Formats: sequence, structure tokens, C-alpha cells
Amino acid sequence: MKWIEVNTYEEMSEVAATIFSKQIQEKPDSVLGLATGGSPVGMYKELVARHQAGHLSFKEVQTFNLDEYVGIEQSSPASYFTFMHENLFNFVDIQPKNVYLPNGQAANLAEECAAYDKRIEEAGGIDLQLLGIGVNGHIAFNEPGASFDAKTNIVELTESTRTENAIYFDDPSEVPTHAITMGIHSIMKAKEIVLIAFGEKKLAAIEKLKSGHITEEFPASQLLNHPNVTVIYGGTN
Repeated sequence: MKWIEVNTYEEMSEVAATIFSKQIQEKPDSVLGLATGGSPVGMYKELVARHQAGHLSFKEVQTFNLDEYVGIEQSSPASYFTFMHENLFNFVDIQPKNVYLPNGQAANLAEECAAYDKRIEEAGGIDLQLLGIGVNGHIAFNEPGASFDAKTNIVELTESTRTENAIYFDDPSEVPTHAITMGIHSIMKAKEIVLIAFGEKKLAAIEKLKSGHITEEFPASQLLNHPNVTVIYGGTN
């Protein structure tokens, strides 16, 4: 595991964007795994700037997002589909047919989970996966206790996660109770992983990850078993 300590959120975003830019430039048809939330917003802005400056093309890139809420419409302002379009896809030359998110409105969610893993496999697997980390060590929607062997699956959101995500909804009661997420096994199949974390709230999780103790009670710890992970992290801005 490679550790890169930064001083500001902007520096974290720039370092991460450089890794992703290099991946796309070296392999224009890269398969990228993408994340949502506050952590990657700055990185996406940097990638958009590099694209608009003529340094980066997404025309052949395929993307697979980590997760999506169950039962929420794609058009909802709180959906991850909307988040990705408002922060990245609307501003680069990616082809809509190459953008994949789990379908939280699928009639058969179990079939959708299996189909999502199959889509990734058919694309050749994820070349570079972006991750954030929760204060309790969760990655994607894999909360403490999630099996390391889990593939894409349906998870019940904890009350703490629903409370944390309530800021994205007009009414806290509208926060979905379930989500569809890549499982830890699915995430670990990526060829390379970049984890980004910034701020005081995340430092304890990073220190715990540094301790080297691997347990399902701290989902991110499984990343210590991956051969190619870079962690970009820092404290206060």
C-alpha cells in the first residue's frame, strides 16, 4: 500500500486527478470505477478542467459506479446518477452508453446485482477504482460486518449512514433504507485502487487502516490484501 500525505483538499484532488489522467492517457479505453460523496468532487472538477483544456478525452472510457440507492429515480436530485452527471459526465466527452450505475429500480434486484458484476467482467474488469472511506471504515455501502466475499448486493443502510446522507434530501424521511453496492470482493478485483480521504473526521479511519489489522468489522482493512493501492490523505484544510 502506497501512502501519499497532502496538506489540503485541493492537493488531494489534484494528486488523484493526475493518477486518473495518466491512466486514461496511457489506456484511452480504460475501465474506471467511480465514487460519489464529498471526497471526489474536487478530483472530478480537476478532470473536467483537464478535459476542457484539451489534455484529456473520455470518448473511449467506460465507467462503473460503486453504488446507487434502491427505489430512487435516476432523475432525483439525490440519486448518484444525477450526482455523477452534475459533477463529471455532463462536462466531458464520455459516451452515455459507456456509463454504468447499478439500477436501484430494477424489478429483480438480485438479478441486477449479478448482471452488474457480469457487465464489469465483460468490460475486461476495472483498471482503476476510486474509493472514499467512512469514519467507521466503510467502503462503498459495505458497512462494518460486511463479508469480504460479497459481490454486488443489496444492503440495508445503517441509521448513521442515513442520517449522514440526509443532507442530500429535502426531507430526511425520504432517505432510502436500502442501496445496491459493489461488494468488497467485487472492489478487490480492480487492478488498481486509489482511496482518498481528507479532514479530521477521516483521520481516525486512516490511522486504523495504517495499523494493519484486517477484520470485517473494518471493511477498508481488506484493501491491505490488494497488491496495488494508493491512499491519498490529509488532515485539516
